[in-house]
Amino acid sequence: MYVAVGTPGVEGLESGVYRYQPRSHELARVSSGDVQSELQRAAVDQAFVEAAAVDIIVCAVDDRTTGKYGERGRQRYVPMEAGHAGENLYLQAEALGLATVSVGAFHDSQVRDLVGAPANERPLYVFPVGGRAQ
Repeated sequence: MYVAVGTPGVEGLESGVYRYQPRSHELARVSSGDVQSELQRAAVDQAFVEAAAVDIIVCAVDDRTTGKYGERGRQRYVPMEAGHAGENLYLQAEALGLATVSVGAFHDSQVRDLVGAPANERPLYVFPVGGRAQ
């Protein structure tokens, strides 16, 4: 998972792209600067991608699953796990009084390049997260 933090972003995080480190449960900066306008363009110009405080990008590393389950892992199990992660993002956003939506319409290679993901990572979702419209 990657997090694109915009301007003004969120307290305690400067604008930039971060990668989630599950073992240490922390964010490691990948790059500095606000990439949300570029991410919006990569997401077929969906305005809420740029307007969000952060965008969470869920990527898959298919080799981790296909080694055990073959092509079925890539086609079925990896997307299922991404869906489970997305469900948890929705639930946490709701618990915090925030809004999110799953975005699947985007140009994979552009999103991958923007977050600095290696070629073996496949973007599956972009989740803009921010305050609810009043």
